[in-house]
Amino acid sequence: MAPPAPAGPLGIAIVGLGTIARAQHVPAIRADPAWHLCGVVDPAASLPGVPAYTSLADLFAAQPDCAAVALCTPPGVRLDLAREALAAGRHVLLEKPPAPSVTLAEALHRTADAAERTLFATWHSRFAPLVAPARQWLAGRRIDQVAITWREDVRVWHPGQAWLFEPGGMGVFDPGINALSIVTAILPEPLAMTRADFSIPQGRSAPIAVDLVMRHGAAPVTAQFDFREQGGEQWDIVVTTDAGLLELRRGGAELVTPEGQQSAPEAEYPAIYARFRELIGRGESDVDLAPLQLVADAFLQARAVGVPDYPY
Repeated sequence: MAPPAPAGPLGIAIVGLGTIARAQHVPAIRADPAWHLCGVVDPAASLPGVPAYTSLADLFAAQPDCAAVALCTPPGVRLDLAREALAAGRHVLLEKPPAPSVTLAEALHRTADAAERTLFATWHSRFAPLVAPARQWLAGRRIDQVAITWREDVRVWHPGQAWLFEPGGMGVFDPGINALSIVTAILPEPLAMTRADFSIPQGRSAPIAVDLVMRHGAAPVTAQFDFREQGGEQWDIVVTTDAGLLELRRGGAELVTPEGQQSAPEAEYPAIYARFRELIGRGESDVDLAPLQLVADAFLQARAVGVPDYPY
């Protein structure tokens, strides 16, 4: 990899100024003295007081000292943008999922290594404050069963984002992969997909709900993802062990074990940007594709049924 980055704030540009970029990336960058938001690349959006560009080429020509980019576009267009940034000598942070397929993500990792630049495939839910304590509590304990429930309303979280249900958009796996990123981080062994039941709306290509069955060693792991929840979000993981239940609720913001209950405020994206700066300083990449591989395995084993469309 490249030599360690110099001390002082690094310039970073956001590519794709959508909801997640405005709500999470921009505040996290601005709050961290290790970073300087040097620009936004988006043909149709901008931020007051921040230089705006319509292409990466324009950004790099205007700001040769901009060291990194955060790609917050839909995954279908992210691959070419990442390649362009790496070829220009920039470090790259990828929103989840990192690429439209495991094969393409692996190829991008090789490209980053050849360019001697950092590639960080982020899984923001892994940085929820109580994911690490959950992993520590489970270490050394026997896992008997895991149940995952990830339900939310697509009309609340992704209004009008039709690309989610096009090929490569992943449908309900867009939030569901957050759950998979957590369980692959907290459980000591890899998961194996054994069954996947998909509910696909008429005229769409990706599921709006899925039921999964996996194995963790001999322990069954079930997951229910649904984009049609109208009673409020449910982002819960329950692990049955030889020492009792571990419940990781609210996407990792609340942890319940036999010893008691903990809760913590959201801090995912500040932790992501601290990790990105650390990786650049050490000349390393972080590209864990286990959650994306499970999604790919689910599509390979999918038993699909048609359901009515869900207007959003």
